[in-house]
Amino acid sequence: MIRKPLYCLLAVLVLVALLIGTAGCSGETAGGMLNPVDRLRVATTTSLYDTGLWGYLEPKFEKQYDVELDILSGGSGLALEWGRRGDVDVLTVHSKTDELKFISDNYSSERVWFAYNYFLIVGPEDDPAGIKGMTPEDAFKTLYESSGGKFVSRGDNSGTHSKEKAIWKAAGYADYNALTDAGAAAGWYLEAGKGMGDTLVMASEMGAYTLTDIGTFLAYQSDLQLVPIVDSGSILLNIYTVLICTKGKNQEMANNLVTFLTSAETQELIGDYGMKDYGQSLFTPCAGQPEPTS
Repeated sequence: MIRKPLYCLLAVLVLVALLIGTAGCSGETAGGMLNPVDRLRVATTTSLYDTGLWGYLEPKFEKQYDVELDILSGGSGLALEWGRRGDVDVLTVHSKTDELKFISDNYSSERVWFAYNYFLIVGPEDDPAGIKGMTPEDAFKTLYESSGGKFVSRGDNSGTHSKEKAIWKAAGYADYNALTDAGAAAGWYLEAGKGMGDTLVMASEMGAYTLTDIGTFLAYQSDLQLVPIVDSGSILLNIYTVLICTKGKNQEMANNLVTFLTSAETQELIGDYGMKDYGQSLFTPCAGQPEPTS
């Protein structure tokens, strides 16, 4: 079963509760509360959560290392902000440019890739904008110039939103704010401000296009009136990485999580994930290999 992500206020409230619950503890309390070193706080992108992958891996990691995982789901932008503040110990995200900036600002020392998949442009089967089979760049250019269909953006500074902005830039629209203002005024460009699962549902209900990772799309596909429209192009590559936060409180366990995600056993689990339910894997394991480029 797919667990819905925690967003915005809910995620912040949970985070505050976790911080209050662990503040000042130097051991297990009379009520059985875990010491901070017995917990690991993980901020994850919504696609790893919406697909159920974290729900699948979490109990395996907890059993192996005798630790409690506190997993907070949000866009990569929000996860990285939690990491900058020291609110979490480790990140699993998919926004390379932002990750490299995170490292250059000394909030982490290394990004370790462990899986990848691809983005898709999905939309109504009748494809009102006529973009099927185009490159992602030409598809976005056609959407802008023809206004032949609505487009729903994540609009939340997530990894998917960053990828969308990269495609607009590659299509010749470097001024993203001007583009979105014009698109919103014309009525064809909308921002969901939500996670991937909810954005897909919104696009489906509106008969609109959206950019999505293939894993979340497959997990939600049976409930959507959307089909893949554009599914090829090197710019659609989507790499997931794990980063240990320098401000985290549990460095040892964060290192254990990196070891766990990149181990041969977990890599096999990731590679098999989705086969039973969707007939194909939602993620391709890639730990220990050169960083995927296409």
